[in-house]
Amino acid sequence: MAIATPGTAPADGPAELSVALRSRRFRGFRRGTGDGPHGDAPTGRKRLRWLTPWLFLAVGVGLLLLFTYWPAANLVYYSFTDWDGIDLTKNFIGLDNYVRVFTDPSIFNVFFVSLYYFAATFAQMAIALYFAAILSFSTRFSNLFRGVIFFPYLINGVAIGFVFLYLFQPGGTLDTVLAWFGVADPPQWLGDPNLVNWSLAGTSVWRYTGLNFVLFLGAIQSIPSDLYEAAELDGASRWQQFWAIIFPGIRRVIGLSFILAISGALSVFEIPFIMTGGANGSATFVIQTLQTAFSYRNVGLASAMAVVLLLIVLVVTWIQRKVFPDEKVDLT
Repeated sequence: MAIATPGTAPADGPAELSVALRSRRFRGFRRGTGDGPHGDAPTGRKRLRWLTPWLFLAVGVGLLLLFTYWPAANLVYYSFTDWDGIDLTKNFIGLDNYVRVFTDPSIFNVFFVSLYYFAATFAQMAIALYFAAILSFSTRFSNLFRGVIFFPYLINGVAIGFVFLYLFQPGGTLDTVLAWFGVADPPQWLGDPNLVNWSLAGTSVWRYTGLNFVLFLGAIQSIPSDLYEAAELDGASRWQQFWAIIFPGIRRVIGLSFILAISGALSVFEIPFIMTGGANGSATFVIQTLQTAFSYRNVGLASAMAVVLLLIVLVVTWIQRKVFPDEKVDLT
Protein backbone atom coordinates (compact mmCIF):
# COMPACT_ATOMS: atom_id res chain seq x y z
CA MET A 1 0.00 0.00 0.00
CA ALA A 2 1.34 3.38 -0.96
CA ILE A 3 1.91 5.90 1.74
CA ALA A 4 0.31 9.25 0.99
CA THR A 5 2.48 12.23 1.60
CA PRO A 6 0.97 15.41 2.96
CA GLY A 7 -0.82 17.32 0.24
CA THR A 8 -1.15 14.28 -2.11
CA ALA A 9 -3.83 11.63 -2.54
CA PRO A 10 -3.14 7.90 -2.28
CA ALA A 11 -2.51 6.12 -5.56
CA ASP A 12 -5.49 3.84 -5.11
CA GLY A 13 -7.70 6.41 -3.39
CA PRO A 14 -9.91 9.20 -4.71
CA ALA A 15 -8.08 12.12 -6.23
CA GLU A 16 -9.04 14.69 -3.60
CA LEU A 17 -7.02 17.75 -2.88
CA SER A 18 -6.20 18.71 0.66
CA VAL A 19 -7.15 22.11 2.04
CA ALA A 20 -3.59 23.35 1.91
CA LEU A 21 -3.13 22.26 -1.72
CA ARG A 22 -6.42 23.84 -2.81
CA SER A 23 -5.49 27.10 -1.15
CA ARG A 24 -2.09 27.09 -2.89
CA ARG A 25 -3.58 26.18 -6.24
CA PHE A 26 -6.34 28.83 -6.30
CA ARG A 27 -4.45 31.56 -4.52
CA GLY A 28 -3.45 33.33 -7.75
CA PHE A 29 -6.92 33.11 -9.38
CA ARG A 30 -8.64 36.49 -9.77
CA ARG A 31 -12.34 36.89 -10.36
CA GLY A 32 -13.49 38.78 -13.39
CA THR A 33 -10.30 38.11 -15.47
CA GLY A 34 -12.04 35.77 -17.85
CA ASP A 35 -10.64 32.62 -16.26
CA GLY A 36 -13.38 30.12 -15.72
CA PRO A 37 -16.95 29.91 -17.02
CA HIS A 38 -18.20 32.99 -15.07
CA GLY A 39 -15.32 35.36 -15.67
CA ASP A 40 -17.41 38.06 -17.42
CA ALA A 41 -20.12 38.33 -14.75
CA PRO A 42 -18.37 40.91 -12.53
CA THR A 43 -17.77 43.15 -15.57
CA GLY A 44 -21.48 43.08 -16.33
CA ARG A 45 -22.29 43.96 -12.74
CA LYS A 46 -19.93 46.94 -12.87
CA ARG A 47 -21.53 48.17 -16.06
CA LEU A 48 -25.01 47.80 -14.56
CA ARG A 49 -23.89 49.55 -11.39
CA TRP A 50 -22.55 52.43 -13.49
CA LEU A 51 -25.71 52.68 -15.58
CA THR A 52 -28.22 52.48 -12.70
CA PRO A 53 -28.09 56.17 -11.58
CA TRP A 54 -28.23 57.31 -15.21
CA LEU A 55 -31.32 55.20 -15.79
CA PHE A 56 -33.09 56.74 -12.81
CA LEU A 57 -31.99 60.19 -13.96
CA ALA A 58 -33.19 59.53 -17.51
CA VAL A 59 -36.73 58.79 -16.31
CA GLY A 60 -37.00 62.05 -14.38
CA VAL A 61 -35.40 64.14 -17.12
CA GLY A 62 -37.59 62.48 -19.74
CA LEU A 63 -40.78 63.30 -17.84
CA LEU A 64 -39.56 66.85 -17.26
CA LEU A 65 -38.85 67.35 -20.96
CA LEU A 66 -42.13 65.75 -22.02
CA PHE A 67 -44.51 67.55 -19.66
CA THR A 68 -42.68 70.86 -19.02
CA TYR A 69 -40.16 71.96 -21.60
CA TRP A 70 -41.85 70.53 -24.67
CA PRO A 71 -45.20 72.26 -23.90
CA ALA A 72 -43.27 75.45 -23.12
CA ALA A 73 -41.51 75.26 -26.47
CA ASN A 74 -44.87 74.76 -28.21
CA LEU A 75 -46.25 77.74 -26.30
CA VAL A 76 -43.46 79.96 -27.61
CA TYR A 77 -44.06 78.66 -31.13
CA TYR A 78 -47.81 79.30 -30.95
CA SER A 79 -47.18 82.86 -29.78
CA PHE A 80 -45.76 83.69 -33.23
CA THR A 81 -48.82 82.35 -35.06
CA ASP A 82 -52.51 83.19 -35.44
CA TRP A 83 -53.69 79.71 -34.47
CA ASP A 84 -57.25 79.51 -33.20
CA GLY A 85 -56.82 76.16 -31.45
CA ILE A 86 -58.96 74.24 -33.95
CA ASP A 87 -57.54 74.54 -37.48
CA LEU A 88 -54.55 72.47 -38.45
CA THR A 89 -52.93 75.40 -40.25
CA LYS A 90 -50.92 77.89 -38.22
CA ASN A 91 -49.91 81.07 -40.04
CA PHE A 92 -46.69 82.70 -38.89
CA ILE A 93 -47.29 86.38 -38.05
CA GLY A 94 -44.07 87.31 -36.26
CA LEU A 95 -44.25 89.68 -33.29
CA ASP A 96 -47.79 90.92 -33.94
CA ASN A 97 -49.19 89.14 -30.88
CA TYR A 98 -46.55 90.62 -28.59
CA VAL A 99 -47.11 94.11 -30.00
CA ARG A 100 -50.81 93.75 -29.31
CA VAL A 101 -50.19 92.61 -25.72
CA PHE A 102 -48.26 95.79 -24.92
CA THR A 103 -50.38 98.21 -26.95
CA ASP A 104 -53.94 97.02 -26.28
CA PRO A 105 -55.13 98.69 -23.04
CA SER A 106 -57.77 96.03 -22.46
CA ILE A 107 -55.04 93.39 -22.18
CA PHE A 108 -52.16 94.94 -20.29
CA ASN A 109 -54.24 97.01 -17.86
CA VAL A 110 -55.43 93.79 -16.25
CA PHE A 111 -52.06 93.66 -14.52
CA PHE A 112 -53.25 96.44 -12.22
CA VAL A 113 -55.67 93.96 -10.63
CA SER A 114 -52.62 92.10 -9.34
CA LEU A 115 -51.72 95.12 -7.22
CA TYR A 116 -54.61 94.29 -4.87
CA TYR A 117 -53.21 90.81 -4.26
CA PHE A 118 -49.68 92.16 -4.00
CA ALA A 119 -50.78 94.59 -1.28
CA ALA A 120 -52.61 91.76 0.48
CA THR A 121 -49.43 89.69 0.61
CA PHE A 122 -47.85 92.21 3.00
CA ALA A 123 -50.73 91.76 5.41
CA GLN A 124 -50.49 88.02 4.90
CA MET A 125 -46.75 87.92 5.68
CA ALA A 126 -47.15 90.25 8.66
CA ILE A 127 -49.86 88.06 10.21
CA ALA A 128 -47.87 84.90 9.56
CA LEU A 129 -44.70 86.37 11.05
CA TYR A 130 -46.55 87.64 14.11
CA PHE A 131 -48.09 84.28 14.97
CA ALA A 132 -44.91 82.38 14.11
CA ALA A 133 -42.89 84.54 16.51
CA ILE A 134 -45.45 84.10 19.30
CA LEU A 135 -45.97 80.35 18.87
CA SER A 136 -42.25 79.64 18.58
CA PHE A 137 -41.97 80.32 22.33
CA SER A 138 -43.59 78.29 25.06
CA THR A 139 -47.31 79.02 24.71
CA ARG A 140 -50.33 77.15 25.99
CA PHE A 141 -52.19 75.22 23.31
CA SER A 142 -49.50 76.20 20.80
CA ASN A 143 -50.01 73.01 18.75
CA LEU A 144 -53.73 73.70 18.49
CA PHE A 145 -53.15 77.25 17.28
CA ARG A 146 -50.57 76.05 14.78
CA GLY A 147 -53.04 73.61 13.30
CA VAL A 148 -55.80 76.23 13.15
CA ILE A 149 -53.57 78.69 11.28
CA PHE A 150 -52.18 76.12 8.84
CA PHE A 151 -55.50 74.34 8.18
CA PRO A 152 -56.87 76.78 5.52
CA TYR A 153 -53.88 76.07 3.29
CA LEU A 154 -54.81 72.38 3.21
CA ILE A 155 -58.30 73.06 1.85
CA ASN A 156 -58.83 72.90 -1.88
CA GLY A 157 -59.02 76.28 -3.60
CA VAL A 158 -62.36 75.44 -5.23
CA ALA A 159 -63.92 74.69 -1.84
CA ILE A 160 -62.54 77.93 -0.42
CA GLY A 161 -64.01 79.86 -3.33
CA PHE A 162 -67.48 78.45 -2.75
CA VAL A 163 -67.30 78.98 1.01
CA PHE A 164 -66.40 82.66 0.66
CA LEU A 165 -68.92 83.05 -2.14
CA TYR A 166 -71.67 82.31 0.38
CA LEU A 167 -69.90 84.48 2.93
CA PHE A 168 -69.89 87.57 0.69
CA GLN A 169 -73.22 87.15 -1.06
CA PRO A 170 -76.07 89.59 -0.19
CA GLY A 171 -77.74 88.42 2.99
CA GLY A 172 -74.96 85.92 3.58
CA THR A 173 -72.92 85.14 6.63
CA LEU A 174 -70.93 88.37 6.66
CA ASP A 175 -74.04 90.55 6.27
CA THR A 176 -75.75 88.63 9.06
CA VAL A 177 -72.84 89.20 11.44
CA LEU A 178 -72.70 92.90 10.53
CA ALA A 179 -76.46 93.17 11.20
CA TRP A 180 -75.81 92.10 14.80
CA PHE A 181 -73.70 95.25 15.20
CA GLY A 182 -76.29 97.55 13.65
CA VAL A 183 -75.11 97.63 10.01
CA ALA A 184 -78.45 97.63 8.22
CA ASP A 185 -77.23 98.38 4.67
CA PRO A 186 -73.98 96.46 4.03
CA PRO A 187 -72.16 97.01 0.73
CA GLN A 188 -72.10 94.63 -2.22
CA TRP A 189 -68.88 92.80 -1.47
CA LEU A 190 -68.67 91.09 -4.87
CA GLY A 191 -70.97 93.34 -6.87
CA ASP A 192 -69.26 96.66 -6.26
CA PRO A 193 -66.25 97.17 -8.58
CA ASN A 194 -64.57 99.24 -5.88
CA LEU A 195 -64.77 96.43 -3.30
CA VAL A 196 -64.69 93.20 -5.26
CA ASN A 197 -60.90 93.01 -5.61
CA TRP A 198 -60.37 93.82 -1.93
CA SER A 199 -62.80 91.04 -0.98
CA LEU A 200 -61.03 88.54 -3.23
CA ALA A 201 -57.62 89.63 -1.96
CA GLY A 202 -58.82 89.15 1.62
CA THR A 203 -59.87 85.63 0.73
CA SER A 204 -56.37 84.89 -0.56
CA VAL A 205 -54.90 86.23 2.68
CA TRP A 206 -57.01 83.79 4.68
CA ARG A 207 -55.93 80.90 2.49
CA TYR A 208 -52.16 81.45 2.12
CA THR A 209 -51.26 82.79 5.57
CA GLY A 210 -50.74 79.23 6.79
CA LEU A 211 -48.03 78.56 4.19
CA ASN A 212 -45.95 81.55 5.25
CA PHE A 213 -46.63 80.72 8.88
CA VAL A 214 -45.09 77.25 8.51
CA LEU A 215 -42.06 78.63 6.65
CA PHE A 216 -41.44 81.29 9.29
CA LEU A 217 -42.05 78.92 12.18
CA GLY A 218 -39.58 76.36 10.85
CA ALA A 219 -36.95 79.03 10.30
CA ILE A 220 -37.42 80.46 13.80
CA GLN A 221 -37.15 77.04 15.44
CA SER A 222 -33.85 76.41 13.62
CA ILE A 223 -32.23 79.29 15.53
CA PRO A 224 -30.10 77.97 18.45
CA SER A 225 -31.86 78.25 21.79
CA ASP A 226 -28.64 79.41 23.45
CA LEU A 227 -29.13 82.82 21.85
CA TYR A 228 -32.51 83.26 23.53
CA GLU A 229 -31.08 82.22 26.89
CA ALA A 230 -28.22 84.69 26.55
CA ALA A 231 -30.64 87.45 25.56
CA GLU A 232 -32.84 86.75 28.58
CA LEU A 233 -29.84 86.89 30.87
CA ASP A 234 -29.00 90.30 29.40
CA GLY A 235 -32.55 91.47 30.12
CA ALA A 236 -33.76 91.64 26.51
CA SER A 237 -37.52 91.72 26.01
CA ARG A 238 -39.41 89.60 23.48
CA TRP A 239 -39.59 92.53 21.10
CA GLN A 240 -35.83 93.08 21.35
CA GLN A 241 -35.21 89.38 20.83
CA PHE A 242 -37.35 89.53 17.70
CA TRP A 243 -35.36 92.35 16.08
CA ALA A 244 -31.94 91.18 17.25
CA ILE A 245 -32.27 87.40 16.83
CA ILE A 246 -35.38 86.25 14.99
CA PHE A 247 -35.60 88.75 12.14
CA PRO A 248 -31.91 88.49 11.08
CA GLY A 249 -32.04 84.71 11.41
CA ILE A 250 -35.00 84.25 9.05
CA ARG A 251 -34.13 86.97 6.53
CA ARG A 252 -33.59 84.46 3.75
CA VAL A 253 -36.95 82.83 4.35
CA ILE A 254 -38.63 86.23 4.26
CA GLY A 255 -36.96 86.91 0.92
CA LEU A 256 -38.22 83.57 -0.40
CA SER A 257 -41.74 84.38 0.75
CA PHE A 258 -41.50 87.74 -0.96
CA ILE A 259 -40.59 86.07 -4.27
CA LEU A 260 -43.49 83.66 -3.92
CA ALA A 261 -45.79 86.58 -3.11
CA ILE A 262 -44.83 88.44 -6.29
CA SER A 263 -45.26 85.43 -8.56
CA GLY A 264 -48.51 84.50 -6.82
CA ALA A 265 -49.93 88.01 -7.17
CA LEU A 266 -49.20 88.02 -10.89
CA SER A 267 -50.70 84.59 -11.52
CA VAL A 268 -53.85 84.63 -9.36
CA PHE A 269 -56.53 82.42 -10.86
CA GLU A 270 -58.55 80.09 -8.62
CA ILE A 271 -60.34 82.43 -6.23
CA PRO A 272 -61.46 85.18 -8.67
CA PHE A 273 -62.39 82.65 -11.35
CA ILE A 274 -64.62 80.64 -9.01
CA MET A 275 -66.17 83.51 -7.09
CA THR A 276 -66.75 86.09 -9.85
CA GLY A 277 -65.55 84.60 -13.12
CA GLY A 278 -63.67 87.83 -13.75
CA ALA A 279 -66.80 90.02 -13.62
CA ASN A 280 -66.98 93.57 -12.22
CA GLY A 281 -63.37 94.30 -13.02
CA SER A 282 -61.97 91.32 -11.10
CA ALA A 283 -60.40 89.53 -14.08
CA THR A 284 -56.74 88.78 -13.57
CA PHE A 285 -54.16 88.35 -16.32
CA VAL A 286 -54.44 84.55 -16.15
CA ILE A 287 -58.24 84.65 -16.41
CA GLN A 288 -58.05 86.95 -19.42
CA THR A 289 -55.46 84.67 -21.01
CA LEU A 290 -57.79 81.68 -20.68
CA GLN A 291 -60.73 83.67 -22.02
CA THR A 292 -58.65 84.78 -24.99
CA ALA A 293 -57.66 81.20 -25.78
CA PHE A 294 -60.90 79.30 -25.21
CA SER A 295 -63.68 81.90 -25.42
CA TYR A 296 -62.35 84.09 -28.23
CA ARG A 297 -60.45 81.28 -29.99
CA ASN A 298 -57.15 83.14 -30.24
CA VAL A 299 -54.56 80.70 -28.95
CA GLY A 300 -51.71 82.61 -30.57
CA LEU A 301 -52.45 85.80 -28.66
CA ALA A 302 -53.07 83.86 -25.44
CA SER A 303 -49.72 82.10 -25.85
CA ALA A 304 -48.00 85.47 -26.22
CA MET A 305 -49.73 86.67 -23.05
CA ALA A 306 -48.52 83.59 -21.18
CA VAL A 307 -44.94 84.11 -22.39
CA VAL A 308 -45.07 87.77 -21.33
CA LEU A 309 -46.31 86.76 -17.89
CA LEU A 310 -43.46 84.27 -17.53
CA LEU A 311 -40.89 86.88 -18.56
CA ILE A 312 -42.32 89.44 -16.13
CA VAL A 313 -42.10 86.96 -13.24
CA LEU A 314 -38.50 86.12 -14.15
CA VAL A 315 -37.50 89.79 -14.43
CA VAL A 316 -39.16 90.74 -11.14
CA THR A 317 -37.48 87.79 -9.41
CA TRP A 318 -34.10 88.79 -10.85
CA ILE A 319 -34.55 92.39 -9.69
CA GLN A 320 -35.55 91.23 -6.24
CA ARG A 321 -32.46 89.04 -6.00
CA LYS A 322 -30.28 91.96 -7.01
CA VAL A 323 -31.89 94.46 -4.65
CA PHE A 324 -32.11 92.00 -1.74
CA PRO A 325 -29.23 89.55 -2.23
CA ASP A 326 -28.69 86.58 0.01
CA GLU A 327 -26.55 87.50 2.95
CA LYS A 328 -24.84 84.91 5.06
CA VAL A 329 -26.32 85.16 8.52
CA ASP A 330 -24.22 83.73 11.32
CA LEU A 331 -25.85 84.12 14.71
CA THR A 332 -23.47 81.76 16.43
